[in-house]
This record gives sequence, C-alpha cells and structure tokens, in this order.
Amino acid sequence: MSYAESRRRSSANGWLILLCAILGLMLAKDYWLEKQATHQERPVAPRADLAMNEQATIARFEEASPSVVYITSVRLERTRSFFGGLNIHKIPSGTGTGFIWNDQGHVVTNFHVIQGASEAQVTLSDQTVWDAKVVGAEPDKDIAVLKIDAPKSSLRPLQLGLSSDLRVGQSVLAIGNPFGLDQTLTTGVISGLGREIESVTQRPIQDVIQTDAAINPGNSGGPLLDSSGRLIGVNTAIYSPSGSSAGIGFAVPVDAVNRIVPQIIKYGRAIKPVLGIQLLSDAMARQQRINGIIIRDVAPGSGAADAGLEGLWADRRGNTMIGDVITGIEGQDVSDQNSLYRVLDRFKVGDEVTLTVVRPGSKPRDKQVILSPSSR
Repeated sequence: MSYAESRRRSSANGWLILLCAILGLMLAKDYWLEKQATHQERPVAPRADLAMNEQATIARFEEASPSVVYITSVRLERTRSFFGGLNIHKIPSGTGTGFIWNDQGHVVTNFHVIQGASEAQVTLSDQTVWDAKVVGAEPDKDIAVLKIDAPKSSLRPLQLGLSSDLRVGQSVLAIGNPFGLDQTLTTGVISGLGREIESVTQRPIQDVIQTDAAINPGNSGGPLLDSSGRLIGVNTAIYSPSGSSAGIGFAVPVDAVNRIVPQIIKYGRAIKPVLGIQLLSDAMARQQRINGIIIRDVAPGSGAADAGLEGLWADRRGNTMIGDVITGIEGQDVSDQNSLYRVLDRFKVGDEVTLTVVRPGSKPRDKQVILSPSSR
C-alpha cells in the first residue's frame, strides 16, 4: 500500500471515529435529559375553590371539635407486696368520648364508658389532661356526668339543638375517638327515628336516633351534630356483627339528655317518675299464666298507695295470693315491664296516669295514680 493510500484510509477512519463519538455524545445527552425529567417534580395543577358543602363541614368541625374530649376510665388494683404491704396500681380499663356541657367543667358521656371505673381522666382538645370525678349517672339512659377543674378559658360547651323536630335524611356529623384516634370526624345522614335500644340495665331507651355516620368503639359518649353544629344526640351504640361500624349507629336524643343532665348535676342522679310499686318478674307472671304485670309491693305514701293498689298478700293458711295485676296504662295494653316503662318515660313527676288493673276473679278497673319521684 502506497503512502498516499495509507493517509486516505487513516483520515477516513478518523472521521468515522469522530462521527461515532458525536453520535454517542448526542445519545448520552438525550438519555441524561430524559433521566433528569423523570426525577423532577411535576407541576401542581391549581385547585378550584372548596364546594359549599365541604366548607360547611369543615366549619362545623372546627367550631365543635374543641368541645369534644377523650375519656380514659381507670380502675384501682390492689396487690400485696413481698413484704406484706399494700400496693395500689391504676390500670386503664377503657376509653371513650365525651363533650363539654357547660363552663363549670361538667362533661357528658355514656354511663358504660365509666361503668366500673374507680377514676377517670379527661383529655381536652388542647391535649391537657385532667382528673375527673363522677358527678352521677342515669344507667337506664346510658348517660353519665363527670366534672373537671379546668379553667373556663379551656371549656367550650356545645350548642344544643332539638331532637323532636328531626327528619330522616338530615345531614349529621359525629366526632369522637374511635380506636383511640382522637378528634375523628365522620359524616352521614339520619337513617331512622323512633328506634329503641337496650340500656346496660336492660331497660329500653326510646326515640333513639339511627345514623349511617360511622360509629366505632371509642365513639361512645361523643356528640352527634346537625348541619348547624348543634348537639342532637349522644352516640351510644352500634349494630354490627363484627363489632366495627356497619353503617347502623344509634344516639340517645338530646331532648332526653337535656332533661336528665341538669338533674344529675343537681342531685347526682336522675329524678324519674315512678308509680310507687315493686313488680314481680315477667318470668314469674308467665309461670302463673298471667298476661300482665303483677304488683309485688306498694310503697306507703306513694301514688299507688293513695290509689288503693294492692300487692301480694297472705291468706289465713299463709298462702301467697296475687293482688292487683296491671294490664294497661293510659289506654295502652301492657304485658311486660318494658312496655310499662316505655309509657312511663313520657311523663314527669307529678303527672297523673290511668292504670288498668285486674284482680283474679274480678273485672278490670281504672285507677288514677299520681307519679312520685324515684328514691334512687
């Protein structure tokens, strides 16, 4: 190969190498730019204004949440030390929700939240923790009142509404501490009215509000609010095969709460209207094949005594005989104690009610009874 031809080939190879290098650099640049693009933050799209219903829900929560508290019930456990001394341990026994009732430090919750507890602690929305004393309770309505000595500046009572004018389909909000997650908001509607659930004392709680707002363990004692942020009920129970929310929750109506809580604050208990009688169990009545409620005893000086009602009595041979049997109240047939309580719950102390009573072998007769205050 001649020198000139060798120079031509060398020059051509140089240009080829240079071209390949340039192409390589261009490909590398494109790859680098592509990688850089994938690691950069994407631009944020501007958000439209919140919908009116969203703004309203946010406003209601921000107004009401400072009134909602976290409740921890505590029981005392006593153990003997190795040297024979007595050790007392405070053990958390349950949690629930409550809400500020007034600026004197009264807190409302469910009775079952603090049932069996020796002490309780209340955590406010500002995360301050206060020892609470139990003022009193009405187990038949699953309502209890606690008291804390927090400053008035920390106490934000909820506004009260009415439960008598509620309608199915109204929007509702529930605030509580499900599974210990405090200040949790759930929303829904009123799914039903006039429901009935059983209290811890197995007495019926009437006119209960049903809602599909998620109610879970820990929500008990928390407020159910209407779309104006007013208290309309106290979340109390759920219907759920699993124990978690199934879209069926129940709240004690605020009309009952507003009647009972002031009594508990003043007297330490609810002053319930009673007839002034003690009853035999429904099971005993069924054993006797009696369709009604058997009066066991009549309290002296009670409305029932003034009306001339009689309980069980003994004949000359010492056999126990049945006296009066209640078969109706205010024109409604009653066959068990729960049906009697359902009617009595509509009245107050001092009201007069008409009982229909019958004695074995006699015709039914009506008796007017003035309701007395309960003694416990």
